[in-house]
Amino acid sequence: MIKILLTNDDGIDAEGLRVVADWASKLGHVTVCAPKVQQSGKSHAINIYTPFEIKKVDYEGVDEAYSVDSSPADCVRFGTIGLGRQYDLVFSGINKGLNMGEDVMYSGTAGAIFETCTRGMKGIALSTHVGSFDTARLWLDRIYQFIIENKMFDCCDILNVNIPETVKGFRITTQGGPFYTDSFAEVEKDMWKQTGYCVHNNHHDLTVDSDATIDGYITITPLTIERCNRTAYQTLCDRIGQER
Repeated sequence: MIKILLTNDDGIDAEGLRVVADWASKLGHVTVCAPKVQQSGKSHAINIYTPFEIKKVDYEGVDEAYSVDSSPADCVRFGTIGLGRQYDLVFSGINKGLNMGEDVMYSGTAGAIFETCTRGMKGIALSTHVGSFDTARLWLDRIYQFIIENKMFDCCDILNVNIPETVKGFRITTQGGPFYTDSFAEVEKDMWKQTGYCVHNNHHDLTVDSDATIDGYITITPLTIERCNRTAYQTLCDRIGQER
């Protein structure tokens, strides 16, 4: 049986985490390292200056579980560095709310699997619509089977999966552009709050994660942690006569 690490960004008491834990326990040995409280939008942030609480907790159906009072990335770091372990697969989610397009940069759900990649492991981020986890629960077996049968981890270490409310099938997609943006409002003196609103314009391009998910497909987007612009790198090396 495989060794699985499970985390999320909605917190250790979140329903989506429970859904994955119940399902993943049949695949292998499951360790949960999840945030103590909501950590959405924390991206790949880690806490390097102050101590934070990590407490072993009861979590039915898994081998062991820890509540981590920090970001999803720190949950993965504790599960690996702190516990001195490697895992065959890391699941992050299921997030309550889709993580598509540029929102992947901000997502704590995605941040956890970016950290997974730096630790030399395979990872899957799972997100679904805000209405319920019913569809995601029904499709987890088929999602996992689709990934394994198509040997996706031979091509990529980390995958971002979005599950719509009604499913027509699967699409391999690229990462799209803006889906949400924000406005700032002053709620009291010197106190401001960001409020998000959707700016997505659906062109029904089924090669793009946001369009394909909204149009009813489970989208699987291969991700990478590399930030180097390879096209620019090649162009600049050629321009200055540097070998590449």
